[in-house]
Amino acid sequence: MPNAAERPRRVTIDRDGPLLIEGPVEVVGDDGTVHVSCRFAVAVCTCRRSRTYPWCDTSHRQRERPRGQRPPVPDSEQWEASS
Repeated sequence: MPNAAERPRRVTIDRDGPLLIEGPVEVVGDDGTVHVSCRFAVAVCTCRRSRTYPWCDTSHRQRERPRGQRPPVPDSEQWEASS
C-alpha cells in the first residue's frame, strides 16, 4: 500500500488509550509482519494488552494505571535520539 502524497495522515494520541490513525493504513510489527486495514480510521494498541494486537480491542479499559504512569518500554522498542 503506497503512501498517497495528497495529504498527510492524521495520528491522534490518546494519553490513556490507543493511537488513532486515519486509514487506510499498514502497520509493520517488530517481527516484520505487515498488518493492513482499509478502514477510514484505526486504533493501534499502545498498552500491548490487546488480544488483537496491533489493533486496539479496548483491553486498556479493564485495568487502569495511575494517572501519568506509563507502561515500561522494552529496550528493543526505545527510539534512538538520532532517528
